[in-house]
Amino acid sequence: MKITNKNNLPTPFVGMASRDYQIAPNEYRVTSLLKGIKETLLERRHSEEIERDVSDMIWLLFGTAVHGILEQQQESSTQLKENRIKIDFDGYVLSGQFDLYDDATHTVTDYKTASVWKIIFGNFEEWRRQTLIYCYMLRKIGFKADKAEIVALLKDHSKRDAKIKADYPQLPVQVVKFYFTDADFKECEEWLHRKFREISNAEALEDNAIPACAPEDRYNTGDKYAVMKKGNKKALRVVNTESEAQSYIEWYKQNKDNASTLEIVKRAGEDKKCVDYCSCCEFCDYYKGKYGKEE
Repeated sequence: MKITNKNNLPTPFVGMASRDYQIAPNEYRVTSLLKGIKETLLERRHSEEIERDVSDMIWLLFGTAVHGILEQQQESSTQLKENRIKIDFDGYVLSGQFDLYDDATHTVTDYKTASVWKIIFGNFEEWRRQTLIYCYMLRKIGFKADKAEIVALLKDHSKRDAKIKADYPQLPVQVVKFYFTDADFKECEEWLHRKFREISNAEALEDNAIPACAPEDRYNTGDKYAVMKKGNKKALRVVNTESEAQSYIEWYKQNKDNASTLEIVKRAGEDKKCVDYCSCCEFCDYYKGKYGKEE
């Protein structure tokens, strides 16, 4: 990856941002598997061409700095810290690095920087999946591991909101815990088999032939349907499905104004990941086609 410094930030920022790992043939990191297949492969194929400015990586650098500080603390006799595990899986090497593992409690700990909205919405599936795979890998090399915790540092926490909002995180650090069963590990193994099959199939394809990432991998907000009076710019109602929109029209004509001319306007969901967070979007035909970047 090429790191630029268009805003002339101090040199140490550039140095920290440039500490990227080398892509190893046939090796996939856990964090890569959590992405869409198209994004994963385009990042690998175009790693030398991808360009990011250090100013767009500030929170990534903050997370790296936090890890660096915690890394310096002495672990106990039952703990392993910042260890990378590699196991063979379906002809590939699966690689993962957790922040801390405690053999006394069989717990994997990972530190994250996050927005308060992550905690408020409670969307922890990606964190759960990542730590589940770490535990699965530890079990494969002979350790007991069936619990995990994410220690989330909330970068946008507000003391004022914590005082006045009931559902707002009370502290700028939150711990999210996971407990895994034998059924979870069985599902995890099946998920990994499926993921590596998809990778194997996609590796034989040209960039544009690789199927687009799934909507959830694109952080797609979902299509919405707006009920509009013809000629008006503001919607009467915005709903999630076309059938809901049609039901509202019927209700409106019966209870409000039967003479009104109403129409349903589909508002396509936005792919937040593609627009704001994907480093390889310039090489993606889906992105270029949908967001007007076609060459």
